[in-house]
Amino acid sequence: MESYLLDWANLLLRWLHVITAIAWIGSSFYFVFLDSSLTPPVDDDLKKQGVSGELWAVHGGGFYHPVKFAVAPPTLPQHLHWFYWESYSTWLSGFALFTVSYLWSASTYLIDRSRMDWSSAAAIGVALAFLVVFWLLYDLICRVWGQRKHGDAIVGALVGVLVCVASWLACQWFAGRAAFLLVGAMLATAMTANVAHWIIPGQRKVVAQIKAGQPVDPVHGLRGKQRSVHNTYFTLPVLFAMLSGHYSFTWSHPQNWLVLILMMFAGAAIRQFFVMRHGFKLGRNAHPWPYALAGVAVLLGLIAGLRPAPTALNTSVSIANSDHLTGADGQKSFKNVQDVLARRCDMCHGAAVQMKNVRLDSPALVQQHAQTIYQQVVVQKLMPMNNATGITDAERALIGQWFRDGAKTD
Repeated sequence: MESYLLDWANLLLRWLHVITAIAWIGSSFYFVFLDSSLTPPVDDDLKKQGVSGELWAVHGGGFYHPVKFAVAPPTLPQHLHWFYWESYSTWLSGFALFTVSYLWSASTYLIDRSRMDWSSAAAIGVALAFLVVFWLLYDLICRVWGQRKHGDAIVGALVGVLVCVASWLACQWFAGRAAFLLVGAMLATAMTANVAHWIIPGQRKVVAQIKAGQPVDPVHGLRGKQRSVHNTYFTLPVLFAMLSGHYSFTWSHPQNWLVLILMMFAGAAIRQFFVMRHGFKLGRNAHPWPYALAGVAVLLGLIAGLRPAPTALNTSVSIANSDHLTGADGQKSFKNVQDVLARRCDMCHGAAVQMKNVRLDSPALVQQHAQTIYQQVVVQKLMPMNNATGITDAERALIGQWFRDGAKTD
């Protein structure tokens, strides 16, 4: 029953997380587009009000005319919309999902004992420390170098190094799948912390100054804008980290830390292309095609570099010569497959526990889930999770051959 309830919690939290993330990323991308597409106002009244940019747009059958003030409006409207619930809801739902999916069963999902043989409590503590320590170091970098000459470039370089180091450490200490997700959660935590500790507090100070009739300090807007720009470059790397769990060829690679870094670089480069593309249309900068080219080149390099080695022939030979995996006639009988499932899968999919509501302790149930077994064990090699039970390549190949022969259980 516990595993069944955890599956429901995972499903509902994942659903909520995706919904809130769409809202946050959508609004973030829109405002980046808006800032990059604003043109100086034409109307003299707008200029007198302190408007620095405007945009005319049409969407959904209506015309829109958003404007941006150089610092702040002379007076505040009665209704002022704040953009923060999207960020907070995304982080809270994401952390809850991370807790249910990884921290709750740390020994299975977070720990790979071939990399680091430590207790669940220690692994959980270090994983949580990743989120906090990265934010503190990132925030320190922004505080110290963010307002200096060439500050954006310096901060970008230092944060890039910090992300690379964190990615390498995560992949050395945690199971590959968990390491990728942890790095994504680390960046997402910094994004939400930017909103909670800099962007929203700065905006509240500006509102308070306007209400008090005091001059508005533009530094709050500048700091908030800097952190907002950082968030937009974190977005695509975070999205890759969140999706990577479905693609074991990325996080199961021996140099998975390098795969993670290169994928995040490609995402950031492609995001830069789209950010600068709006300015190019208005003649503000050169065409940003080099960024898109760099991102695509890295992706193509990874596609070529991660291609599977042609080992099918050798694997078949090893199976044919393995007495404990084949019958006397060399055929991959169901009994051999059943023995493998009992040794490698029963602890999570047997009579006592049925993770993901999958049970494999009878021929009928194995046949019912044959397609899933083949996909998870043979094709994607996702199961057993982190190979906690030590299934061999020969055993995976045995299951694959059994499935291709018709998945017979008699």
